[in-house]
Amino acid sequence: MARIPERIVIATRESALALWQARHIQGRLAAHYPELRVEILGMTTEGDRRLDISLAKVGGKGLFVKELEEALAAGRADIAVHSVKDVPMTLPQGYCLAAVGKRDDPRDAFVSSRHPDLAALPAGARVGTSSLRRECQLRARYPRLDIQPLRGNVPTRLRKLDDGHYDAVILAAAGLKRLGLEDRITRVLPPSESLPAPGQGALGIECLAARSDLAELLAPLNDHATARCVAAERAFSRALSGSCNVPLGAYAELQDGRLRLRGFVGDPDGSRIVSGEETGPADAAEALGAALAEQLKAQGAAEILAAIE
Repeated sequence: MARIPERIVIATRESALALWQARHIQGRLAAHYPELRVEILGMTTEGDRRLDISLAKVGGKGLFVKELEEALAAGRADIAVHSVKDVPMTLPQGYCLAAVGKRDDPRDAFVSSRHPDLAALPAGARVGTSSLRRECQLRARYPRLDIQPLRGNVPTRLRKLDDGHYDAVILAAAGLKRLGLEDRITRVLPPSESLPAPGQGALGIECLAARSDLAELLAPLNDHATARCVAAERAFSRALSGSCNVPLGAYAELQDGRLRLRGFVGDPDGSRIVSGEETGPADAAEALGAALAEQLKAQGAAEILAAIE
């Protein structure tokens, strides 16, 4: 292995969840390389500042990573830690995901102080979510509910629920668990009910593609099973031009050396959803994602995407 540097800097957003994720990677690196000094550079991104409007209208998930990538390019940081679900499906030229950590709970979580699950919500109940993916699935399954936009970090979203602005909210289970808020989860939604976003529950470590030294340093943090699942999910989304403007979900599971990939794309109002699944060898993850995308296009996904665009 190449010489271990004396110091590396992690760029991260400054939300409580993002800082937890950066510190988690900091701890993992410290365990592998006790002599390495790992520092954290907290940053506020455009996505954190623009909380008054939906991500789909202000530029999508890239708003959460652009400033961090600029810090990498300027040499102010060496790596950036992201929730993989927040990373655009196509990285800018010159950047790469050097490692993907072992996946935590990939599922969505139903959170409510007064109701046990979605089925128990009365007609007109206000459900908050930041995601077109969740909104589409909710509208299709529970058309009687009033789906409302919800932005902000996890504590802010919970406070809005507690203040009575919503009857329930849908959040990522992994985020709640990482922040020690697992007791706020009323019910975890299985993928059959709410298919996760590509990469949900996994952490990605980004660096400049030219930094082969960092790729080698980060190799012990890469979980091969998660990386293959995430590669299939992101390939599926990429083939369908997945972005914050497209209600799309994908979830891959690895069993006995084979990947099972489920995916869907739908109209934002939930009026039409096409879904399917593919199974294939784990070492052909990206091909599997592309195959599932073609299957859905044959079912009408192309027309849905054209209408959204």
